[in-house]
Amino acid sequence: MIAFAVSALFLLCFGVGVLRDRRRFGNAVYLGLAVTFLGLGLLSAVDDLPHGLTETVLVLLLLVLCLGPVVLAGLLCANGVEMVRKEGRRPANLLSLLAGLGIFGVLGLTAVAVLLRSRVLGILSVTLLLVFGYVSFLFLCFVGYAFLYGRMRLRRDAGFVVVLGSGLIGGRRVPPLLASRLDRGREVYERLAARGGDGPPLLVTSGGQGPDEELPESHAMAAYLVERGFPEDRIIREDRSRTTEENLLFSKELMEAERPDAGCVVVTNNFHAFRAALMARKAGVDGQVVGSPTAAYYWPSATLREFAAVFLEYRAVNLTVCAVLVGIGCLGLLVTR
Repeated sequence: MIAFAVSALFLLCFGVGVLRDRRRFGNAVYLGLAVTFLGLGLLSAVDDLPHGLTETVLVLLLLVLCLGPVVLAGLLCANGVEMVRKEGRRPANLLSLLAGLGIFGVLGLTAVAVLLRSRVLGILSVTLLLVFGYVSFLFLCFVGYAFLYGRMRLRRDAGFVVVLGSGLIGGRRVPPLLASRLDRGREVYERLAARGGDGPPLLVTSGGQGPDEELPESHAMAAYLVERGFPEDRIIREDRSRTTEENLLFSKELMEAERPDAGCVVVTNNFHAFRAALMARKAGVDGQVVGSPTAAYYWPSATLREFAAVFLEYRAVNLTVCAVLVGIGCLGLLVTR
């Protein structure tokens, strides 16, 4: 009963957090804690199940705990190989492969520690498992809440649709990733325009000119839309930004100059939507963020990259917790000597 009560408390905190501001990472943690304690409560109630069913549930749980990490590591490695094959060997494309190899490494160290009955290796493996467990919990919180955030109802009072840039092909052509954002931005624009209100919104294409680009991304994005029949007089070009933070800040300046106090809907890819929402909140942008579809093979590495950025955004807390867990392991090593 205690676990269920704690779960209900965290669920209440989650509900209050969402009502106050959807764009908070704390909401993801509250939801994760609520689900965790709910699971512990359900696990404690297994003994009350009919005879035979208890054993079945425990066996299934054991299989998930034992085989789940192995299967996950294998899928991550396979995805990492596909990413390298399709996208090249840039560091960002190696994340899923490195994550899979890391899981195999921790599992291998644990197996060796058990086989050799080494207390030192055992404590090292337990320390790594604690750190891995903490990071994995935050990652599941991130993915779970990002999934929910991406399915929240579209706000009705938006006066702008802001499409974030992502680079050009050959210095001037819109790549598929960016085309997906623009198509989603047009869809959002049409839905908002159909609602009437104070008139159709304005669409902001946001992206400056990189060193290898022949024109600003925002101009190529606007041309892409106009070529497909989008009204040019409803487009505002933000052509100074180089990063997502600048996308949001410079777009905010243009929106405030055009329609002060009007809200917006920001469009990016689905793997980037939740982190963009966190950055929009930090930048003071009154906006909801929605995502556009991304190729399935691209999603795991991109999501890991987004999570790593959020993890480091809160590095003071996260690295302190990891340091405490490592310190506990070091203390254990000293005790064994």
